[in-house]
Amino acid sequence: MVLDAVREVTGWARVLARVAVRSELAEGASPEASLLAARLLGSGRAGISTIFRVRAVGDARRPAFVWRGRTIDFATVDDRVDRLAAGLRRRGLKRRDAVALVLRNRPEFFEIEGAMARVGGSAVSVSWRSTAAELRYLLGHSGAKAVFFEHDLAGVVEEAVRDLPAMTRDRLIAVDGDAPGMTRYDDVLDSAKTRDLDEEDGAVVIYTSGTTGRPKGAVRRFGLGQVLGFAAFMERVPLRRSDRHLCVCPLYHSTGLGFAGMSLMVGGAVVLEPDFEPLRFLRAIERERVTTTTLVPTMLHRLMALDPAVIRGHSTRSLRVMLCGGAQLPAPLAARTLDAFGEVLYNFYGATETGLVTVATPADLRALPGTIGRALHGVSIRLLDDAGAAVGPGEVGELYARSSMLVEGYHADDEATRSSMRDGHFSVGDLATVDPAGRYMIVGRRRDMVITGGVNVYPAEVEAIIDAHPAVAQSAVIGLPDEEWGERLRAFVVLRSGEAIADPRALAQELKQWCRERASGAKVPREWAFVEALPSNPTGKVLKRELRDWPGTAVAV
Repeated sequence: MVLDAVREVTGWARVLARVAVRSELAEGASPEASLLAARLLGSGRAGISTIFRVRAVGDARRPAFVWRGRTIDFATVDDRVDRLAAGLRRRGLKRRDAVALVLRNRPEFFEIEGAMARVGGSAVSVSWRSTAAELRYLLGHSGAKAVFFEHDLAGVVEEAVRDLPAMTRDRLIAVDGDAPGMTRYDDVLDSAKTRDLDEEDGAVVIYTSGTTGRPKGAVRRFGLGQVLGFAAFMERVPLRRSDRHLCVCPLYHSTGLGFAGMSLMVGGAVVLEPDFEPLRFLRAIERERVTTTTLVPTMLHRLMALDPAVIRGHSTRSLRVMLCGGAQLPAPLAARTLDAFGEVLYNFYGATETGLVTVATPADLRALPGTIGRALHGVSIRLLDDAGAAVGPGEVGELYARSSMLVEGYHADDEATRSSMRDGHFSVGDLATVDPAGRYMIVGRRRDMVITGGVNVYPAEVEAIIDAHPAVAQSAVIGLPDEEWGERLRAFVVLRSGEAIADPRALAQELKQWCRERASGAKVPREWAFVEALPSNPTGKVLKRELRDWPGTAVAV
């Protein structure tokens, strides 16, 4: 046992040393910042508040954010975090209290998270697209004591808190504008500052995307385990202190927030865009000399739907790393992206609950398009069958992961936490295989598996075949009840830009034949629906429950 512990410490020491050199941290760290970082990490503090505190000492005038053409340095951000923490305390916020963030991508998102860490409370990320009813549930479930919101969402917030009398109007805080009868964000910033750091009690609560049922709040605290998880990722992916990271994924989800935070951790600048639009994305890369960015597959689909000449018309030479994750990356899309942008695409697998689990390098994606890659250092992965037994290479099993980045569990939902765990490993319901080289491939989700004629069919495998057709941009396959077969497959297909449907039946026959030549009969859809777009949540996961209620008529062939 002692020998195992020594090996573990030695292994992590080597990882950290390699990352310090590759990320340029070793050459850029000041002695004062290094001592402060060591002291804070030693006391278990490693969140966004700590990042700003350390960077304000060692990199005070380096840019932290680029927002609306304005550069904001680390010292300015750290000062605002202090003043906000003092203002929140003056309004009665204290340790273990929670506040909700209903915000688009903007620097204030990070300021609030940092301030709540210094207060010792929790920041609850909520989609700014939420309806009043959804917001009311999330505020009630999380126990939020204050709400920070975009000023143009005041009406939604007003309706949501109508039945929450404890939510006083001085704790309804409008960002970037006025909301009648509510508090302005700048008025919360206190002229006095706090130098306390209570981050060992601070937490971030990120509500899952909610593709089925009510969303669940995953509770994450930040300590040395998070730093080790980030280091394991950076050992595989070359993130650097000199990077400029373009953030277009929503910050209320862990994909956007996590990689923006990782860039700040190494001292890079984060270029914030309020949302994703393909042409604006390309212009931002060119204008800001962006070196790294993160997309979800839905965004990548939209980007690659552009005319190739349009992509070539923008300079993307500065781009070294294009991260993709949050949902399944189809193999054809991975291949097209590598061909268009070069060897910059990295596909990662992880979840709000598990943290980062695997990563596929460009070389992995060339060898096995669509793979999620190999396990990161310090990550244990188990593929288990329904009985909890391990499956062999090439066999399908539910993916369970354990690492230093696992969340504490779901907020106020112990049963959901217990049902997701096996021997300290956590699952979000994904099914996967692993090849002899240790590369994992997601084949679908447990709840999406279709049993037709007694045969288990994993929709992701069928979707990859359909997506490889030259006329197809994206597809989704679901199972529908069938008296004879138990379930039958229906494929929803989005065609590539410029493709027209002259004869839906003829096109369905063509796609059916395409599948027959590449898969066994049980995997060939019997019904085909051609749609303009697939319904998806902001992280790119297709909402198959909406497809099951689709009111249109499919072509049966």
